[in-house]
Order: sequence, then C-alpha cells, then structure tokens
Amino acid sequence: MTLFKLIHLLAALIWVGGMFFAYVVLRPAAVEVLEPPQRLRLWDAVFRRFFIWVWGAVATLMASGLYLVYLYGGIAHAARYIHIMLVVGLAMMVIYGYVFFVCYVPFNLHVAKQRWKEAGQMLGKIRKLIAVNLALGLLTVCVAVIGMAWA
Repeated sequence: MTLFKLIHLLAALIWVGGMFFAYVVLRPAAVEVLEPPQRLRLWDAVFRRFFIWVWGAVATLMASGLYLVYLYGGIAHAARYIHIMLVVGLAMMVIYGYVFFVCYVPFNLHVAKQRWKEAGQMLGKIRKLIAVNLALGLLTVCVAVIGMAWA
C-alpha cells in the first residue's frame, strides 16, 4: 500500500507543483520580460510539455487512487477525507479536460497562425482555470494531510 501512496503523492506533486510554478513564478516573469507574441509562444511551448506530464499524472492519480480505495475495502469503508479527495480530484480532472480540449487546443492553433489577440484571450481563460485548479489541488493536499492525521 505504501508504494501506491507514494506513486499517488508523486503524481499529485507533479501536477499541483507544476501549476504553482507556472502561476506564481513563470507567469509574472514572462509578463515582466517578454512582449505578448513571445510570451504566447513561450506558453505554447510550456503547455505542450507540461500537459504531457499532466495527462500522465491524471491517469496515475486515478489508477492509484482507485486501487487504494479498493485496498481500504471499497468506497463505503474509506474515511470521509478520501471521499473529499475523490470528489475534488474528479472536479480537477474535469477542469483540466476543459482547459486542454476547449482552451489549449484553440490557443495552440491561434499561436501557430499568429492570431495574438485570440491567443491572448484563450490564455486568459487558461490562467483563470489553472488558478481554480491550483486552489483545489492545494485544498486536496490539506485534506489529505489533515485527514490522515485525524484518521
């Protein structure tokens, strides 16, 4: 069970840590030193790489999380904090799916065609949704740590 908890934790760290770095460190630095076309190209390259890792993290979180629930004897026997983690995690996955398919795919096409205004608008939507997912991810980590301490 410890191995699957570790795998689950590492996948969460990759996803949530990546969002934290992008939102809190990379975004302000990019705004400070790059003009909009270069900034949009940078984000396109960053997302292209980061989203590969997020897909892997999402798959790993889902598989390891469901397996851990199974090891606990099923969802009916899992502690309440596990239920909360599952619901928030699923919400994060839905938001990520929306970010990728509804926002990033068009963003990528706008950048490729140098439609900077449209790309900037899509980046604004992505930024807001990443802020929501980052908050949910940090909340989930808090729920996990506090839940394990109280269990």
